[in-house]
Amino acid sequence: MNHGAGGELMQEFLGKHITSHFPKMKAEVPLDSMDDSAVVDDVVFTIDGHTVKPLFFPGGDIGKISVAGTVNDVSVMGATPIGLACSVIIEEGLDIDIVDKVMDSMGKTAAGCGVPIVTGDTKVVEAGAVDQMVMSTSAIGKRSQYLDSDLAKAAEYRKIDNRWCTDSNVRPGDAIIVSGYVGDHGVALLSFREGYGFDAEVQSDVAPLNGMIAEGLKVGGIVAMKDPTRGGLANTLNEWCSKSHIGMEINYSDIPLRDAVVNGCDLLGIDPLSIGNEGKAVIGVVPEMAEEVVKALRRTPEGKNAAIIGYATEGPERVILKTEIGGRRILEAPAGDPVPRIC
Repeated sequence: MNHGAGGELMQEFLGKHITSHFPKMKAEVPLDSMDDSAVVDDVVFTIDGHTVKPLFFPGGDIGKISVAGTVNDVSVMGATPIGLACSVIIEEGLDIDIVDKVMDSMGKTAAGCGVPIVTGDTKVVEAGAVDQMVMSTSAIGKRSQYLDSDLAKAAEYRKIDNRWCTDSNVRPGDAIIVSGYVGDHGVALLSFREGYGFDAEVQSDVAPLNGMIAEGLKVGGIVAMKDPTRGGLANTLNEWCSKSHIGMEINYSDIPLRDAVVNGCDLLGIDPLSIGNEGKAVIGVVPEMAEEVVKALRRTPEGKNAAIIGYATEGPERVILKTEIGGRRILEAPAGDPVPRIC
């Protein structure tokens, strides 16, 4: 299960057994970069599979998460998603009312974020071949109308090496922003699935972020963005360190975390920084524009709890976490997400 959980084991597995078999092709953001989307001839393209269990959970369902997650993967590249494709594999015998409920949620989420579902495919397989329903969504996007001015603003303060908001575009001094509370999705879904009761206080954060991201790009100075799904914040920050060849210093006390999430994770022995999110973005910004970007994010419903949590640094490619009591420790990338089948 850890080979598909988004952490270091998955990265190793992909490199050795998946992408190594594919032909290389020239692209501005190719498969090998392992960003949230690829860019080919200025077309941004991504695909995402969804095996969430159960299909319905506090704050969302497989339909909502399939739209939101795919829209977000395109948006964090600095692109505007313009169309979605949906492939649904349904287990024989699944109640038609469940199918209708999932598709209704999917349609409402797509309409709400302004990204239409334009094509798709549906299959029904024998009972037991899948667990109720598996969904795969893909999306295409075009360069955001705000991205050039955003990067031009960043270039007023330092050299910019990439035309897109990729994982390799962070430099020492850049501010690291999270758009809100982390860990909500994983804790809410795990609690609901296993009956722990934390879901009474915590709901999934699943939401499309294209509107919020556009507001940040309008301000300018954003150089990198990522959707911290499997592996959570810890995995995202470590990926940026590795791909951008930087270090990071992060203040734990500045990371937005709900008490219920922290308490639930303490009880279960898991790290809230390693749990997947489905409605948050991690954003790298030149430091001179960081406060203005945070203000813009906070004016949106999805970014109302945005915060600067630290800065990129020179030095070893690792994340140093400053603890609440003044200590310092290395924040390792997780081997895998500790909560399986949350997306």
